[in-house]
Amino acid sequence: MPARLGVVMDPISAIKPSKDATLALLLEAQRRGYELWYLEPRDLYADGGLARGRARPLIVHDDPRHWYSLDEPAETALHELGTLLMRQDPPVDAAYLNATHLLSLAEAQGARVINRPAALRDANEKLFALHWPHLCPATRVSAEPAALRRFIAEQGKAVLKPLDAMGGASVFVLGDGDPNTTVVLETLTDGGRRYAMAQQYLPQIAKGDKRVLVFGGTPYPHALARVPARGETRGNLAAGGSGEAAPVTERERAACAELSPTLRALGLELVGLDFIGEHLTEINVTSPTCLREIDALCGVNTAGALFDHLEGRA
Repeated sequence: MPARLGVVMDPISAIKPSKDATLALLLEAQRRGYELWYLEPRDLYADGGLARGRARPLIVHDDPRHWYSLDEPAETALHELGTLLMRQDPPVDAAYLNATHLLSLAEAQGARVINRPAALRDANEKLFALHWPHLCPATRVSAEPAALRRFIAEQGKAVLKPLDAMGGASVFVLGDGDPNTTVVLETLTDGGRRYAMAQQYLPQIAKGDKRVLVFGGTPYPHALARVPARGETRGNLAAGGSGEAAPVTERERAACAELSPTLRALGLELVGLDFIGEHLTEINVTSPTCLREIDALCGVNTAGALFDHLEGRA
């Protein structure tokens, strides 16, 4: 009987197949003989103390016009799927957290969940890096607009962003005295009711925001520099940035070595570290991307390297 693998993700019908990292993972699993099962977060539930799901058999295709086929759903105990990939995109809101609690229940009943649900709850992608402040740019997190305004004045120029978004959404660059400062801070903090992050602006962003993938605490040797489009300050591909192949530097390897024991202990098997210049800016744990871009630029099989690690071959 083939090994089974379930994936929890946002609607597969809405992905961009040529860029989607989850599809790359599913294609590799299928090549290795896994039987694939598809669930959206709303398909997870508990019956008494048993974590269950409304799962659909899935076949994937490396075809931009027809990248998936789904069969009729079946009610199943989640642990019977063996391995579960949690690949739902942020925001990490109440619904997301509830899904991770159901996956923690499945984990306790024998499923292997990647990444571990407790780690997805604990490792906020913006805040987690602050456990290693010497690796990060100057940073302030506050719900108080005045505190963030002072930080901008101290730095001269700062990047402002929410704590629960992705893809460069709602990211602002403000200089001291910018006339938009008040409205940006009011919007980001919801008038002082929600936390936001301010980080020192790093001019090295012009050369790209580098994504380094880490498998089980070990950096993958091929990385992606996401270079902002003209007139932009965000390198995110979703914000129009372009991808360029880039090697992992010795400083980045040293940072990975420092993070590795914590990543391993938490069960964070697939992580995307973001670097601007020599500074670590984010630790992406929910649904790290860029696998397909790295494959296309470097002629490698990034998903294959991850599965080698997961199967104990690396």
